Amino acid sequence: MYALGNEFGRRTTVDEVFDRLHADIVTLKLEPGTRMSEVEVAGQFNISRQPVREAFIRLSNMRLLEIRPQKATLVRKISQSHILNSRFIRTAVEVEVVRRACASKTQLDIVSFDGNLARQKQSVANMNVDEFHDLDYAFHHLICRAGDAEFAFDTIAGNKAHVDRLCMIQLSSQSALNEVREDHAEIYDLLKKRDEAGTIKLIRHHLSRLDQTLNAARDSHSDYFED
Repeated sequence: MYALGNEFGRRTTVDEVFDRLHADIVTLKLEPGTRMSEVEVAGQFNISRQPVREAFIRLSNMRLLEIRPQKATLVRKISQSHILNSRFIRTAVEVEVVRRACASKTQLDIVSFDGNLARQKQSVANMNVDEFHDLDYAFHHLICRAGDAEFAFDTIAGNKAHVDRLCMIQLSSQSALNEVREDHAEIYDLLKKRDEAGTIKLIRHHLSRLDQTLNAARDSHSDYFED
């Protein structure tokens, strides 16, 4: 899973625990409603409870865990209202990132973009859903770098985590993954042309796919939702 914890500094035990649990929640290896224990997680990592507690707090701040004093900590169920609010924030941020990328005089990192898209195509062909989601994170991170706005990626990633749980439910067919990959390829082509209006229009369309995904996920896994 794409590493989110303290990417640019020295990685700590808390980062390692956070990244593992974040990945397991996002990929539904830890399903909504699952009970979590500091003691059990500490035992799995062979560490003390303190780093686990700190990782739990970070995940709680992202609304991925529900910490209940004197009761079991739970993997939060999916909130439709929070998903839609998160999409609103992410769209606003990513549109501004795209504006900066299109206005930038710095050449795009062609090697990284081309490599990412080639690997996306291969992961779709192999139906490697976990790898595809990692590459999806990395692609949007590259856009932030192109706009000299890496600081914005934390906001995008934080909001994206909730959407990713929906995607793990619904975007598991080759055709669905390929739609996302084709969006990415077209976004990249428009960025290379510095077509601000076209890129923004496509980013909005790309993120609007959430509506159909959300409705289908609610129909198939209503027990995963809290509202």
